[in-house]
Amino acid sequence: MNSIFSRVSIRKYKDRPVEKEKTEAILRAAMQAPSAVNQQPWEFYVVTNKEKLEALSHVSPYSGMTKNAPAAIVSVYRKDSLVPDYAQIDMSIAMENMWLETDAQGLGGVWLGIAPIEDRMKAVEQILDLPDSVRAFAIFPYGYPAEKRKQQDRFDQSRIHYIA
Repeated sequence: MNSIFSRVSIRKYKDRPVEKEKTEAILRAAMQAPSAVNQQPWEFYVVTNKEKLEALSHVSPYSGMTKNAPAAIVSVYRKDSLVPDYAQIDMSIAMENMWLETDAQGLGGVWLGIAPIEDRMKAVEQILDLPDSVRAFAIFPYGYPAEKRKQQDRFDQSRIHYIA
């Protein structure tokens, strides 16, 4: 797995320390996707800068909680990947693994997909001044205390229907 993990680039926008070990554990979990052997070289932007978190919180109706997150990971994929849908499927698995890791650490993580909505992707790319060679895929705010994560739980038993 080291050779795969080494293909991941982590860039930081920060104005205060971020817990590097916890963040790297989250990103390492992303690389454990079943299709890891075929994954594209991704990049993850670790954002702790309050102004940038605030700007990201206005990207979509669902990204408001980004403003109050201690940190957010913005995942991107390269435009030159084989097929954009393929990269997105891979990244979806990775983002789920990231969520499981933040949950295991007692940190609330929320996956906010922005691809393939063009105006949202472009907004994120402009806020972070991303290079032209990549496309924004999702915002992943994290670092909430476990209690806050429980409050965000959307499980509703009445939405489960059993057909015998």
